[in-house]
Amino acid sequence: MQTTRDKRAISGVILLDKPRDITSNSALQKVKRLFQAVKAGHTGTLDPLATGLLPICLGEATKFSQSLLDAAKAYRAVVKLGQTTTTGDAEGEITSTRNVAVSRPQVEAALERFIGSTRQTPPMHSALKHQGQPLYVLARQRKSVERSPRQIQIASLHLEAFAADALTITVCCSKGTYIRVLAEDIGGVLGCGAYLQALRRLGVGPFSLEQSVTLAQLEAMSLEERDARLLPVDALLYGLPEICLDELSSGCFLRGQEVAKDDLPVAGLARIYDIRQRFIGVGEITQEGRVRPKRVLASGALK
Repeated sequence: MQTTRDKRAISGVILLDKPRDITSNSALQKVKRLFQAVKAGHTGTLDPLATGLLPICLGEATKFSQSLLDAAKAYRAVVKLGQTTTTGDAEGEITSTRNVAVSRPQVEAALERFIGSTRQTPPMHSALKHQGQPLYVLARQRKSVERSPRQIQIASLHLEAFAADALTITVCCSKGTYIRVLAEDIGGVLGCGAYLQALRRLGVGPFSLEQSVTLAQLEAMSLEERDARLLPVDALLYGLPEICLDELSSGCFLRGQEVAKDDLPVAGLARIYDIRQRFIGVGEITQEGRVRPKRVLASGALK
């Protein structure tokens, strides 16, 4: 059993290929123990049924995890046609069964209807909260509450394979998109019902599944080998412009003070580095031509 003295103030991002049948929090705790990390957090829950890319932030990287929570996601999903379930996926009880008599052109036409901006009602079996209680807790009590539809964006939706009663699709979508609900809605358009049979997350923001490592691989590594797989904290923020501050300004920025800087990009967020090219935080560029600290690294985390 690890003690507090065994733990390390290590920072970075590990791209995990989460296995099936464990929760995202269980995967997080396993990774945290393997790295002997003081602090860790993940960047968007995958259901136990789902596998695939789960970026996990260690140490100071947890301060910047929101960038991936807000990022677009990519999935491969298997949709079972002809049946519906209580949960919208394979973990639920079957609630209806119908004949399936659809052609590939009909399926492709149905998928086209979901591409672009649309509204989706979150499922009861979700971690969203109602009056402080997760919806899935209410769902297990066979209770249902009204949920407001939310705006989502589906950038692409492709049919990879089509069998008599199952579809394999790939989806690129905005945050907040429930693939279980998408599967049910596809079944509704086709008139035969459907549920999500399997799900694999292929990408989160700039990261892809090909960059990931499994729990089994991590367990087989030495601590040094695990550390070598860590991405730096600023890997979460590569989409932001970069600003380098001199030594005096860097010190002020790390103390939470606004600093002046010539030739700044347009107003917005930026990655901030010191004169030694060390990442020190995220700043907001003001219209007055100054850099306001938004999130800064602890001084002890600078290397």
